Amino acid sequence: MRIFGRILKISILVLFLLVIIAFFAIYHINKQSIPDYNTTLPINGLKRPVKVFRDSFAIPHIYAENEDDLYRVTGYLIAQDRLWQMDVLRRATTGRLSEIFGEKTIKTDILMRSLRIPEKSQRTIANSKPEIIHAMEAFADGVNQFIDQNKHNLAIEFRILNYTPEKWKIEHSFNLMGYIAWDLNGSWNSEILLHKLVAKLGPGKTKDFIPGFDSLQHEIYSRQSQSVSKLDWRSELQSISSTMEPLGLQIFNGSNNWVVGGSKTASGKPILANDMHLGFSVPGVWYQIHQVIPGRLDVTGVMLPGEPFVVAGHNANIAWGMTNVMNDDIDFYNETIENKDSTHYKLNGEWNPLKIRKEVIAVKGSDTIFATLRFTHRGPIISNLKNLHKEAISMRWMGNENSNEIQSVYLLNRAHDWSDFCEAMKTFISVSQNVAYADVSGNIGLYCCAGIPIRKGNPIEIFPGDTTAYDWQGLVPFEKLPHVYNPEKGYVCSANNRTTDTSFHNYISYWFDLSYRYNRINNLLKTHDKITTSMVADFQTDQTSDLALSYLPTLLEILKTNKYESTNEKLAINELSNWKGKMNANSTAALIFEVFYNRFTYNLLHDELCDTLYNEFLTDKIILRNTIENVWINKKSILCDNVNTQNVTESFSTIVNNSFLETIKYLEDKSGNDTEMWKWGKYHTITLQHPLGTVFLLNKIFHFNRGPYEISGSFHTIAPFTYKYADPFKVVSGASQRHVYDLSDWDNSMSVLPTGNCGISSSNHYCDQTKLYITNKYHPDLFSMGKVASGFLYKTVFMPPQ
Repeated sequence: MRIFGRILKISILVLFLLVIIAFFAIYHINKQSIPDYNTTLPINGLKRPVKVFRDSFAIPHIYAENEDDLYRVTGYLIAQDRLWQMDVLRRATTGRLSEIFGEKTIKTDILMRSLRIPEKSQRTIANSKPEIIHAMEAFADGVNQFIDQNKHNLAIEFRILNYTPEKWKIEHSFNLMGYIAWDLNGSWNSEILLHKLVAKLGPGKTKDFIPGFDSLQHEIYSRQSQSVSKLDWRSELQSISSTMEPLGLQIFNGSNNWVVGGSKTASGKPILANDMHLGFSVPGVWYQIHQVIPGRLDVTGVMLPGEPFVVAGHNANIAWGMTNVMNDDIDFYNETIENKDSTHYKLNGEWNPLKIRKEVIAVKGSDTIFATLRFTHRGPIISNLKNLHKEAISMRWMGNENSNEIQSVYLLNRAHDWSDFCEAMKTFISVSQNVAYADVSGNIGLYCCAGIPIRKGNPIEIFPGDTTAYDWQGLVPFEKLPHVYNPEKGYVCSANNRTTDTSFHNYISYWFDLSYRYNRINNLLKTHDKITTSMVADFQTDQTSDLALSYLPTLLEILKTNKYESTNEKLAINELSNWKGKMNANSTAALIFEVFYNRFTYNLLHDELCDTLYNEFLTDKIILRNTIENVWINKKSILCDNVNTQNVTESFSTIVNNSFLETIKYLEDKSGNDTEMWKWGKYHTITLQHPLGTVFLLNKIFHFNRGPYEISGSFHTIAPFTYKYADPFKVVSGASQRHVYDLSDWDNSMSVLPTGNCGISSSNHYCDQTKLYITNKYHPDLFSMGKVASGFLYKTVFMPPQ
C-alpha cells in the first residue's frame, strides 16, 4: 500500500508539473506573436526610411517618401496585426476553406469556386493602371516579407490549425472586392423566401410581405406551382452562405451616412458621418490607418485587411462614406440542357457548349473532393449544388461584371473635388454603395454608385434560359444613376432606404430596409442648426426609435380598452405610456416593446406557416420587418386570423392583446416578478466572437471572445444593434466603425471601432477600443503631422537593408 501511495503521489506531481509546463509553453507561444511596435526593421526593396507612429490604440500613421515604400510598409503592418484573418478571407474567395476547416465548408468552397472571383480579378488586373499594379505588388511584397521574417512566431491560429500561410499575391487583394460584392447581395435570400411563401399561402395572403407586391407580375405564381425543386437549390444557396457566418465571413447588413453642409454647422464647413453596419466578429472587418507621402498623399480611414487603399475615410481635400444600396443584382435562368451528353444548352434555337471545369478540393481530415462545375454565358449553373438533375438553374451576378473597385478607392484616396470623386467612382460597379461626399471648399453630395442592370421582365421570377430576351441589356450609365450635389436643404443622408422615387425608370430593388433610421437622421439634421462634431456623434449613437414611437399610439389605444388585473400588466402599460421611445439598456419599456414585437410576429404568422418555413421567415430581416410594418398600417390583413381556430375570426386587436399577455408571461418566466430585472440591457447583449472561440477550451486558454456586454439600441435605431429573431436578443451586427469628419479642422475628427486594430488575442491592443465603443464614445482621429508626432505611443522605423 505504501508503494502504491508513493506512486500515486509521484504521478500527481508529474501530472501537475506537466500542466505547469504546458501552461507556460502555451503562454510563451501565444506571447511570441505580439508585434513589437517600438523597433527598427530592415525591409528589402525600400528606397528610403519609412517612419510609423502608432497612437495609444496602435493605429499606424505611416510617413513615406514614395508610393512604393508606403505600400510595402502597409503590407507589412497589416500582416503584423491581421495575417490569419487575411488568409481566411483569401481562402474564402478561392474556395479553399476546407483545407483548414474540414468537411463543414466543402459546399461553401464549391459555391465560391462557382463564382469565379479569381477570373474576374485577372481581368481587372489586366485592365488596371500600371501605378495601381505597382502599389499592389509592393503591398504583397510587404506581406510576404513579414511572413518570411516571422515564420516561427505567427499568430496562434496558424499553430492551432497546424498550417503555414502561403505567399500573398496581388490577385488575392483584388479577390476581396469580389468577396464583398457577393456578401453585399441579399436579394436572393428574400426571393427564396418569397417563392416559398407564395407556394404555401398563395398570392392573396402574401401581398403584405413586401412593399409594392401588387406590382409584381403574376407569372411568379404559376411558375412556382410547376416546380417545387426550384426552391431546393435556392435553399441550398442560403444554407451554404450561412456556414460562412461563424468564420466572420458573412458580414454586410446595412449602414448610415450623412453630410451636413456648412450652412447648418457651427464652423461653416461640412461634417461627414459614416457607420457601416456589419456582422460582429474578432478581429473586426476594418483596419484603421493613416498614409502620408508629404506633398503627394495624405489619407486616413479604414481598409480591408488584404488590400492597401483606404475604402472609407478622408484625405486633405475630401471625405467620403458608404452605405449599401440594397441592389437586386442577381437573376436566375432555367436552362434547357441537351439530353445526349449534357454538355450543351439551348439558346435562341441553337445548342451552345457549356463551359465545364473540374475542381479538386482538398479537405482536412478527409478524402479529396472532385466537383464538376458548369457555366453558361450568364454564369454558373447553381442547381447542381443540390444534385438536382431535372433542372439547370444558372445565375447572373453583378460581381462577374467588369468593374474595378480597387482603382476607384485608389483614385478616391487622391481626389481633390467632386469631379475627381465622380471620375473615381465610375468603375465602382459590382459593390453597390450610396457614397456620401464632402470637400473643404464646402461642397456636399451623395451618389448611388452601383451596377444597375437594364433588364426586361420581373426580376423576382426565374427567367426562361433558352432565349436572350431576358438577358441584361447593359447597365445604367454612371451619369444617369441617382445622385445629388449641394442640395438646397443643406444636407444629404442615406440608411439603406429606398434609393429613389418612381421618377427613376430602372428597377433597383424591392428589398430596401424600413425608413425609420433614415427618417430619424433626416429629422435630426433638419431640426438642428449650428451643428458640431459632438452633436453629430450624439446623432450617430442615438437610441430613440421612430418605429417604437410610431407603433406606440395604436398599441396603447388597444391595451387601454382592456381591463388588465395583474400588477405586472398594469406596470407594463404604465411604463409604455411614459416611454419616449429611447432604447436604453436600463429601460423597462424598451424591453417590453421589443419582446412584444417578437410575440406579435409569432402570433401573426406562425399559424400560417409550418415550423420550418416560419423559422426561415425569421432569418430574413427585410421581409419580416416589412411584413410587420404593412400589417401594423393595414390592420385589416387576412393574416390576423388564426387558421387553427374554428368558427372564430381573430382581429388585429386580438393579436395585440394576446401578444401583450405573452410578453408579460415571458418576462415573468425569465426574470420573475422582480421588475428591476426587466431591463433591456439584461437581455440585449453583445459578444465579440472569434472564429475559433466557438471551441470552449480554446476560448478559455486564449481568451478569443470578448463579452457579453449589455448594450442599448436595436435594429430600428440610428445606433443599430441587431439580433437574430430566431435567437433573441443576442446582438450579431451593428456599426462596424464610426467616423465623424470635421472639414473645418481634420484634427477635430473622431472615430471608433468595436474591436481594435490588432488581431492578436494576447496583445493589449486586442479589442482595446471595445470599452469606448459600447459606451458610445470615440477617440481622436488625428491627421496633422504636428498632432500625430506629439501624441504617439510607439515608433517603428523601416530601413532599407544596409
